[in-house]
Amino acid sequence: MAAFNKFNVFVLNLASAKHDMHTGTTSVFKVYLTNTVPVATNTVYNTPADLSSGNGYTAGGVSVGTITGSQTSGTFKFVGGTDPAWTASGGSIGPFQYAVLYDSSATGQPLIGWWDYGTAITLTNGNTFTVDLDQVGGILTIT
Repeated sequence: MAAFNKFNVFVLNLASAKHDMHTGTTSVFKVYLTNTVPVATNTVYNTPADLSSGNGYTAGGVSVGTITGSQTSGTFKFVGGTDPAWTASGGSIGPFQYAVLYDSSATGQPLIGWWDYGTAITLTNGNTFTVDLDQVGGILTIT
């Protein structure tokens, strides 16, 4: 599993109540793919640049579905409901090396974090790529 990295702005956005991450939220969190290296100082969707739509990929990414957020002994755990996945159809998707998590329902579509898969991936026709969201340890924890 690729390690999760947070964008710096995520901390400010939490303190400013820009994200609603508790259980039962109506917020929509999505993951998109990019081959542009994320920088911790990126702030909003499409920086780094999203892939273009085509061959089974839709720009804007895929929702992680219903999320849960819980706190135990001062540690908050954010857990996504559905592993986002893409299947190449009619051609290839990519290349991409990074999967970016953002809040598509918040003003400005702020970034949360990204996964680095270590090398560029091109998903060939008929193959599927899945971002494995950690259902036990959480996508991210706040202590």
